[in-house]
Amino acid sequence: MAVFSTVLKHAAVVRRRFSLRSMSNVPENTVYGGPKSQNPEQRVTLAHLKQKHKKGIPITMVTAYDYPSAVHLDTAGIDICLAGDSAAMVVHGHDTTLPITLDEMLVHCRAVARGAKRPLLVGDLPFGTYESSTQQAVDSAVRILKEGGMDAIKLEGASPSRITAAKAIVEAGIAVIGHVGLTPQAISVLGGFRPQGRNISSAVKVVETALALQEAGCFAVVLECVPAPVAAAATSVLGIPTIGIGAGPFCSGQVLVYHDLLGMMQHPHHAKVTPKFCKQYAHVGDVINKALLEYKDEVTNGSFPGPDHSPYKISSSEVDGFLDELKQMGLDKAASAAAEAIQKMEKD
Repeated sequence: MAVFSTVLKHAAVVRRRFSLRSMSNVPENTVYGGPKSQNPEQRVTLAHLKQKHKKGIPITMVTAYDYPSAVHLDTAGIDICLAGDSAAMVVHGHDTTLPITLDEMLVHCRAVARGAKRPLLVGDLPFGTYESSTQQAVDSAVRILKEGGMDAIKLEGASPSRITAAKAIVEAGIAVIGHVGLTPQAISVLGGFRPQGRNISSAVKVVETALALQEAGCFAVVLECVPAPVAAAATSVLGIPTIGIGAGPFCSGQVLVYHDLLGMMQHPHHAKVTPKFCKQYAHVGDVINKALLEYKDEVTNGSFPGPDHSPYKISSSEVDGFLDELKQMGLDKAASAAAEAIQKMEKD
């Protein structure tokens, strides 16, 4: 009985330590506060996704590139959070996804992992990190999980070498999402961001490649910018979920880029950047622009910060001592400025 009691006490200590550790990045009592903790038992896993797919419940997937966007996905209950190489374009300002490096991707992955506790976390393998050999592919995937804190990786491509890379990564014990159709990393070969599957051979290739990725062990396949009937054909023959982006309504789930669906790129430089297939569920860019203009105006005219945003007080007894100290230091101008500020704050 004593042994059983000791075990229970030890378990309680472990639970408490785990709770404290999981809450260690939640500074509720600091100046800036923090997000509410998430329940680890609610974490989305491959098993959850398989159940949703089996029941015909659409899977939701959105990109995230930093802590704030990941927290928003977490709060919304999105199933899969993709730390995408699209960060090269929407975060770093490049024209394509090609320039982003693995080290840069790892920075994004770590930030996302700190913010999203519920979704399945997937990190993109960027261009140049898995093409040379299966060993390079496995090594890169391992880094995404070990250093980036992701649960799985996504890789693009339809060539035999990409299929082989996917299989090698799966055999190394890492979950993989495939990606066919328009593969942005291959724009040099594709001739730009062009839709795929619009003729017989291209459409058949989309289906064949999706099947090959399933055979390689992928747990899902992204279908990007292909006609809806082609996506429907692929979805019907696969036993794993298809995640569509610009691929119509017949996929097992959908994915959109965070900045696109929120309308964040609505400024002159990116006025036409949002893809045709993307629905904008908000116009956050307009809100941001309006808020920044208001902030600039209020700072310029002196209305910000006012009393409501000057919360930190000093008691009258401390003020007198502070002013005396300033005068003793020969800083009469500073003492006068502090006294005038106190009078103004009291008047407001």
